[in-house]
Amino acid sequence: MPGSIRASGWGEAMARTIETVAEEIRSPSPGAMLRRRIFGHYGLVFGIAVLTIIVLIALFAPLLTSHDPYTQDLMARMKPPFWMAGHDPDHLLGTDHLGRDYLARLLYGARISLAIGAVAALISGLIGTAMGVAAGYFGGKVDLVVTFLINVRLAMPVVLVALAVVAILGGSLEVVIVVLGLLLWDRFAVVMRSSVMQVRDLEYVNAAKAIGCSVPRIVLSEIMPNVLNNLIVVATLEMAHAILLEAALSFLGLGVQPPTPSWGLMISEGKQMMLFEPWLIAIPGVALFILVLAINLLGDGLRDVTAPENRG
Repeated sequence: MPGSIRASGWGEAMARTIETVAEEIRSPSPGAMLRRRIFGHYGLVFGIAVLTIIVLIALFAPLLTSHDPYTQDLMARMKPPFWMAGHDPDHLLGTDHLGRDYLARLLYGARISLAIGAVAALISGLIGTAMGVAAGYFGGKVDLVVTFLINVRLAMPVVLVALAVVAILGGSLEVVIVVLGLLLWDRFAVVMRSSVMQVRDLEYVNAAKAIGCSVPRIVLSEIMPNVLNNLIVVATLEMAHAILLEAALSFLGLGVQPPTPSWGLMISEGKQMMLFEPWLIAIPGVALFILVLAINLLGDGLRDVTAPENRG
């Protein structure tokens, strides 16, 4: 009888061990769960794929075309793209009014748009995040000052201010980047202020304060990881916003100056012929649409994947 009891207990222990091991095998690791969330979000996958292709095109533009985007050939001006009659096989997307290869200008123009969007978002993100975190964490007079600055900034129309500043300082790639970076920080400040206010009084932050952690450590180690998903979304939105603003400024003649290959400038140069050669505007316009769509889908997907409620 005692032997049978011991055997029964041993069998139950073995069964529990087997069930535990089987459960661990069935339960995916955190890395596997993250991959499942990423590849299960079709918008995120599409945004990553398209944006990766555009970045690679921008990096390897010299290898993708043998033409220089600045070289003019008046004897080959206004050649149509390959899907239209009378096209030149040497110019797949045709040529502009100065005979410059349109494909080369489109490929090199991706560099301009990506550089402006990324650097302007970085500058505005540093300014707005610092202000929003300070206002949300300290509150009081700091919050009042930051809120006042946000209201002042929101009262200023971005396009008009950018037009005025660029008109005074002169249009160039560097000026456009700095101006946009100094004008697009308000959304970062508003979102980060609200996000930090929501987490500053939670238990883990209070525990860090109780053990004597410094303010920089509390902000960087306890607060920022829990509001990072909101920051990612704002960064992608402002990157797309900066790209569109640069295109608008270039279209008005106060952005990137010729002969720099900019998609907004290409649209501006083609507007005089848009009734007769609509492809001059359609090609860079579609490129801008695809780039901005990919960035927005990337930001929206990262928000869904990194949201705390979706990590389980």
